[in-house]
Amino acid sequence: MTSSFNRRTFLTGLSAAGAASLLPGSMAFGQAIQPAQRPIPSTVQPLPIVGLGSWITFNVGDDPALLEDSAAVMGALFQDGGRMIDCSPMYGSSQNTIGYGLDKLGHRDRVFSTDKVWTGDVSDGREQIQTSRENWRIPQFDLLQVHNLVAWRGHLRTLREMKDDGRLRYIGITTSHGRRHDLMERIMREEPIDFIQLTYNILDRAAEDRLLPLARDKGIAVIANRPYQRGALLRKLDGHALPDSARDTGARSWAQFTLQYLLSHPAITCAIPATTRVDHVRENLATAAGALPDARTRQRMARDVRSL
Repeated sequence: MTSSFNRRTFLTGLSAAGAASLLPGSMAFGQAIQPAQRPIPSTVQPLPIVGLGSWITFNVGDDPALLEDSAAVMGALFQDGGRMIDCSPMYGSSQNTIGYGLDKLGHRDRVFSTDKVWTGDVSDGREQIQTSRENWRIPQFDLLQVHNLVAWRGHLRTLREMKDDGRLRYIGITTSHGRRHDLMERIMREEPIDFIQLTYNILDRAAEDRLLPLARDKGIAVIANRPYQRGALLRKLDGHALPDSARDTGARSWAQFTLQYLLSHPAITCAIPATTRVDHVRENLATAAGALPDARTRQRMARDVRSL
């Protein structure tokens, strides 16, 4: 078995000689490593395959130190080639945190702004979207999604009108924790949407059965949320040795190993791990810059994790 590694072991190794060749954002031979990109199917616009979630991690209120930490996380994302930041009105002060970071960093031209509409009253949707945009301090969103399919019919009409009017580039729907996959499948078949967002990781694999193949067939981009189960996945694996299949993937930590599995599915357009730490952002983007496992290796990886 390969030696056991966790995030701390991996990142300690990066501080040693040779780290510059491993981390995006570090200069290796004068050139920064960039994460892989995949096209958004409806437009073929390329998008880096790792972005940034904000649930819980960016809900920091007015705390000056935590706002600075969040801006540093955003800065590392942009520096290392990432673009998508995902948020929602239900994430407390996270939208304002993003707005603060964009003001400080001046990278509005780099961000792929992704947010949601989340209200049971369709008539309140437009006002909520306007408030979200003001919190982000941007002229318009790249992508808006109906959060957890709440009042999805009415909100999709609103988003489609915004897209038709040129005030929005992409529309979509979201779910999490494996809920309401049957309804999501029906909407994917019947509605002209650009994106779906769902929970997907090496343990939560229900989407592999129908939703991910359908997304490829219909030309719908897929955002994967909860790639580390809010850290529970890595805590579960911590203390176990990396399996033999890690030798084939080149993974040096469980975080890399499990993210490689997720990103290697051809239907996944972007994963959005949330974090409060710059070093974790850079590890995630380093994973996205490396080679990804093939289908046979993916099967071995899933079996290895299930056996623990």
